[in-house]
Amino acid sequence: MEMHAFGRLLEVETARRRLLAAARPVTRTERVRVDAGFGRVAAVTYRAPRPVPGFPRATWDGYAIRSADTRHASRRRPVELKILGEVFAEQAFPGQLRPGETVAIATGGALPAGADAVVIFEEVDRQGKRIRVFRPIPARDKFSRPGHDFPRGKVLVRGGEELTATALGTLAACGIPWVRVFARPVVTIIPNGNELLAPGAREVPGRIYESNNAALSAVITAAGAVPRALAPIPDDAARIESAIRRALRTSDLVLATGGSSVGERDHLPRILPKVGTLLFHGIAVRAGKPTLAAVVDGKLVVGMPGHPTSCLVNMYWLVLPVLRKLGHRMGPGWTEGTAVLGSDAVAPTPGLSTVVPLEFRDGLAYTTYRGSSVITSLSGATAYAMLPPGRRRVRAGSTLRVYRLDPPLGRVN
Repeated sequence: MEMHAFGRLLEVETARRRLLAAARPVTRTERVRVDAGFGRVAAVTYRAPRPVPGFPRATWDGYAIRSADTRHASRRRPVELKILGEVFAEQAFPGQLRPGETVAIATGGALPAGADAVVIFEEVDRQGKRIRVFRPIPARDKFSRPGHDFPRGKVLVRGGEELTATALGTLAACGIPWVRVFARPVVTIIPNGNELLAPGAREVPGRIYESNNAALSAVITAAGAVPRALAPIPDDAARIESAIRRALRTSDLVLATGGSSVGERDHLPRILPKVGTLLFHGIAVRAGKPTLAAVVDGKLVVGMPGHPTSCLVNMYWLVLPVLRKLGHRMGPGWTEGTAVLGSDAVAPTPGLSTVVPLEFRDGLAYTTYRGSSVITSLSGATAYAMLPPGRRRVRAGSTLRVYRLDPPLGRVN
């Protein structure tokens, strides 16, 4: 069996920095309806085209009044006002209040001309077409002036910001029906290996079902990108190269899983230098050492290990920040912190950094790792630690620096 050597192994941070530096955020934009924009990234800055509210409106159900009419009101000497009519939220009163007059008004209703306050229903005594007010009502009480929420010209959303529920509601409140957003990055996944079967295919002795497509697609979707997962390709260099070249025409990032190591049938180390400029082959990390990457006409192709745990762990610490950068999203996709280790021990690796997947129970962190080829090594894991090279075991009770995956990949616990 023919073997070929790794290139110089890069340190973890060097590999990530090199990959991030080569990633180019998408420049394509599109318009989406404001009610379908949640989680998208604004491509332009939006300012309020008009003040909101655009007119003085009641913030409580009650009666629109002239505050001056109630200046001397008291329990012993209440002020009586004549009810001229009523205003609901969709209406505007046609006339103007004169001294001694009032209009019943619903929350959101436009204050009649001449009114400068609202007295709520519970504070008055109504008898027929008249009400009695028992205290002075200050001007500007229980109503919003024009522009109280935000004035015309206020920045509502800045270009590059992720659209939240509040931001979208603010845009809609200004009457803006469409939002210009960055297109979602398109990521093609190309699994390769003679042993792989697509899920749903008939079982064959000696072959296994391909699982990286599903796992990586979940991470891609969580990062705001669009996954395109291809059916497994056999260990054929020409077919793998052709698939990569085709994918590059319509993708912003290509992930090839399997065939990235140094074996006879590991074709990616020979293919990627042909199609582009090799950034690296081999990272000083366990799991995930046989990882390589190249730039092709400004686009990245990353060759990922085929073992499920190695592949998914690399996706978290190496590729997730790249996905977020492609989509104009802030942050790497995790939050740094510390945690106390609850499991018995974690073994680092001489000469290699070690990725330790973690789950949290009762405030402690426990490793879930069972081996790089075992997908359940990541079951329940919502964070990871990166141990430096070494030989000394990390014991239970030790405090580790951990990287908690942001929702929806992780959870607060």
